[in-house]
Amino acid sequence: MDGKTLARIIGVIFVAVAITATAVEMTRKQDKPGAAVLETPAPSQSPLREDLRRCQVLGEGALRDSGCLRLWSEQRDRFLGSKAPSAGSNPQPINPPSPQTNSPGAR
Repeated sequence: MDGKTLARIIGVIFVAVAITATAVEMTRKQDKPGAAVLETPAPSQSPLREDLRRCQVLGEGALRDSGCLRLWSEQRDRFLGSKAPSAGSNPQPINPPSPQTNSPGAR
């Protein structure tokens, strides 16, 4: 047997082993660490957390919900340490500011 033929046989065997190993790995039924199933969290006892979850479910619509805007503002202030958390978080929506106060000429 010359060198070229031996190299081709070794190459074919290597490719066959690689294909077999790939096929075996793909057919495994073990749990992968990256394939975790998302579970819905248990309902919490905190009304603040429930309100924040409601805002999360609203998605983009929460940007127009004054209650969500107020909650986010409270949480941002609490996170940044600029305000202590309110003891009685009131889930009542606040009236949004009028468009005249947001106009550039109103300053």
